[in-house]
Amino acid sequence: MLVYFFIAGIWNNCTFQVQFRNKIFTYHMPRYKLTIEYEGTRYSGWQHQQNAKTIQGEFFKSIKDTFGSEKFEFYGAGRTDAGVHATGQVAHLDISTNLQPHVIRMKMNDTLPHDISVLNVEKVNANFHARFSAEARSYMYHISTRRTAFGKPFVWWVKSQLDVEAMNHVAELYTGFKDFKGFSDDTPEEKSTTVEMKLVTIHQLNDSLLVHLVGSHFLWKQVRRMIGIMVEVGKGKLTVRDVEDIFKGQDKIGVAHYTAPPSGLYLQRVYYPGQKIQYNISPMLNMF
Repeated sequence: MLVYFFIAGIWNNCTFQVQFRNKIFTYHMPRYKLTIEYEGTRYSGWQHQQNAKTIQGEFFKSIKDTFGSEKFEFYGAGRTDAGVHATGQVAHLDISTNLQPHVIRMKMNDTLPHDISVLNVEKVNANFHARFSAEARSYMYHISTRRTAFGKPFVWWVKSQLDVEAMNHVAELYTGFKDFKGFSDDTPEEKSTTVEMKLVTIHQLNDSLLVHLVGSHFLWKQVRRMIGIMVEVGKGKLTVRDVEDIFKGQDKIGVAHYTAPPSGLYLQRVYYPGQKIQYNISPMLNMF
């Protein structure tokens, strides 16, 4: 004997709730973790905008083309500014598909622009969240100490002689639990401006200075202003005392004026539970 039961279902974002015999069952779309690299030169940052070309916007188009569906969620680990690059951005994608992860990667790369690439796709638990599961982010800033004919979109050429020892003093001052409100513009989404800077180091390599920064999270424009202030100290135009005053809430110098250009900044890696911080870094562009 066949018995039919009434089943009522309703979609809510990327979950499907089913009522069966007065019980609610929830189905989650499969979730995939994407590791991504991109050259940010042509884009107005990560965040999708209606009237601008963005990294997330290009992914929205790619996902629709790849899967033929508009029912998905795509969420990044962090928002990079216009012109900022990434070698290890992470996002999660909720999508209903039978495609294997390696096939998803190949098909998405076929539809993405030449300066955006999916490096890896893996299926993850529904509890994984690209942003909220992250424990730390790693950035690298590339300063060139000589003029380059090829690297303008990828470095910041600083003409002045830099005192690296003085810059290292600033790096030490940046490290630890600090309130970086003075290095950021007001952002309503940020409930706290206190950031744990786990690591700030400067590596000298030929005609390059590579600044490696690892923090629990980063505020809007924080990294670029940290770098800009550090360079001004290296030039001898600002002092360590000036930096200390910023942390005290005394912006006597106009921090925003010293925001470093986005060209030299790279979101290098996003760290999740169980992953150890990598201390070695290498430039995307070798300055021999």
